[in-house]
Amino acid sequence: MTWQKTYEQWKQFNGLDAQLKTQLDEMEQHPDVLEEAFYTDLTFGTGGMRGVLGPGTNRMNKYTVRKAVKGLAMYLLENVEGAKEKGVAVAYDSRYMSAEFALETAKVLGANGIRTYVYESLRPTPYLSFAVRHLGAAAGSMITASHNPPEYNGFKVYNADGGQTPPEQADEIIAHVNSIENELEIDVLDQKELEAQGLLKWVGSEVDEAYLHELKGIVKNQNVIDEQAEDLKIVFTPLHGTAYEPVLDGLKQLGFKRVYVVEEQAQPDPEFSTVESPNPEEHQAFEKAIEVGKDVDADLLIATDPDADRLGVAVKNEDGEYTVLTGNQLGTLMIDYLLSQTKPLPHDAQIIKTIVTTEMGRAVADSYGANTLETLTGFKFIGEKIREFEVNQNGSFVFGYEESYGYLIGDFVRDKDAVQAAMTACEMAAYWKSMGQTLYQALFTLYERHGYYLEGLQSMTLKGRDGIEKIQQIMNHFRELDAEKMGPFAIEAVEDYQSRTRTYASGESETIQLPDADVVKFQLSQDSWCCLRPSGTEPKIKCYFGVTSNSYQESEKRLAELKEAVVSQMNAIIESPTY
Repeated sequence: MTWQKTYEQWKQFNGLDAQLKTQLDEMEQHPDVLEEAFYTDLTFGTGGMRGVLGPGTNRMNKYTVRKAVKGLAMYLLENVEGAKEKGVAVAYDSRYMSAEFALETAKVLGANGIRTYVYESLRPTPYLSFAVRHLGAAAGSMITASHNPPEYNGFKVYNADGGQTPPEQADEIIAHVNSIENELEIDVLDQKELEAQGLLKWVGSEVDEAYLHELKGIVKNQNVIDEQAEDLKIVFTPLHGTAYEPVLDGLKQLGFKRVYVVEEQAQPDPEFSTVESPNPEEHQAFEKAIEVGKDVDADLLIATDPDADRLGVAVKNEDGEYTVLTGNQLGTLMIDYLLSQTKPLPHDAQIIKTIVTTEMGRAVADSYGANTLETLTGFKFIGEKIREFEVNQNGSFVFGYEESYGYLIGDFVRDKDAVQAAMTACEMAAYWKSMGQTLYQALFTLYERHGYYLEGLQSMTLKGRDGIEKIQQIMNHFRELDAEKMGPFAIEAVEDYQSRTRTYASGESETIQLPDADVVKFQLSQDSWCCLRPSGTEPKIKCYFGVTSNSYQESEKRLAELKEAVVSQMNAIIESPTY
C-alpha cells in the first residue's frame, strides 16, 4: 500500500481519535509533512520504538502503540507459558501522552486476556525493570523517549528477566507487529472492564519499597558515608523527570544530610522548560545545578535524564570550576572504586562494557585482576550477559556501563539505572573526600597510573527519507574504504559487525563473536580507534573516537586529528548532491 492510500485509510476511519483527526486536517496543507508521517512504519531499534508524537504510521500515537502492544501480546501468547496470569508490568515517564499510552497498553493486553500491572503514577525506567522481576511478570513495557526532545515519546519492551528484549526476541515481536495489517482496527477493552475482570492491577509504593531495600545492598562502605554525611554537599536535579523521589529516598536511606535540589527542575514537565535538552550528557543541562552548586559550595552535582536511566556528574576542577565528567570518565572512576572496595573480589569478577566505551575501564579492571567483556551498543546486551553468568555460573557481575551515561551496579535491575549510579557516585565522592581528594583529582590519579585515555563523539542528525539515505551512504563509504591510514593513524584492522568480520591490514580475517549490527569500527595505531553506527532510535549517525597517550595534551591533539580525518569524510558525503 502506498503512503497516500494509508493516509486515506486514516482519514476515512470513523473512530479516529478527535485530537489526531484535527492534527491530520492541519497536515493536509503540508504534503511533505504528511508523507513523512505515513511513508513508513516506526521500527524497533536499540531502545525499542521511539518517534515524534502525532498522526501517522511513522508517528507515536495510540494506534501505533496499540499495534506494537498487539504484536507483543501475540508473541507472549505464543512463546511464554502462563503469560496471561503472569502479566505485563507497565511504567511511564513525564512526557506528553505517557500515561495515556500506558493505559492503551493495558487495554490491548486485556483484550487478549493478559493481565497488566500499571504503576499508579510516573516511575523511572529502572523501577520498571525491577517490577518485572519482582512481580514475576512475563514481560514489561516502559513508555518513555528517554532524553529526546519534548515532541517525542517511545515504547520500550522488556522480557521476563527485566532486560530490554535482545535481537532474537525483538525480531519475533516485530514479525508479529508487521503481520498486523491495520493498526486502526485492534481490539481493546475499556478501563472499567479491565478492572472488573482483574486484568488491570495498579502498582503502588510496595514495589518502590522493595526496590529501596535492594538499593541498600550496593553500598560498599557505609562507614565512609556516615563519616562524611554531614560534610559532603550534593546538588541534585531530576531535569523535570521521574527521579525526584527515588533519588532523594535513596540518599536519605544511605544517610546523606546535605542534599540540595534544583527546585526549578524538580517537578515533572513534559516541555523540559528550563533546558535546551533534558540530557545530562549535554553540559547545558547542568547550568541551573551549577548555580546552586556555587551558592552552597557543593562537592558534586548529579543530574538524571527524564526516565532516570542515565546519570551525569559534575565536580570541581583544578581551578575550582564545575566540570561535567564524561560517561567514560565516571564509569572508569566507578570501576576503580567498586573493585577496590569489593573484598574479597571474586576470582571471576566481570566488568561489562560496549564496543564504543573507553578502553581505560579495561585497563583499570586488569590492574585488579577483573575480566572485561564487550557487547554491542545497547544495555540489553549487558543484561543478556548478566543472565548468562547466572545460568552458566561462569562469572560474577560487578559493573556494567556504556559511554552514554548508563551504569548498573546491582543486578536486581537489568537496565541502566541512574538511581543506583547516583548512590554510588555520592558514596565514591564521600570516600575520596575522606582521602582529601575530589573526584576530579581521583580521575587524574587514574590517568597518571593507566594512561591518558580520551574519547569523543560526533553525532549528526539527518532527518527524513533523504537523511536515511545519506546515513546509509556514509556507512557504505566507510565499510568499503580502501585506505591504509585514518589521518595520521595507520589502520590496523577493520571490524564490520554487519558481516561479523574483522579484517587485519595483513589481509587475514576472523569472525567477530557478537551478533550482527550495522556498525563499522577501525582499530588504529597508537592504541586509537573510531567507530560509526546509525542510531537505533533517532535520525542520527554517530561516530565514536578513542585515543590514549602519556599526556593529556598529547591525547587532546590525537583526538582532534582523528576527529578531523573522519568527520571531513562524513561532511563531504552529506554535502555532495550526487554521492
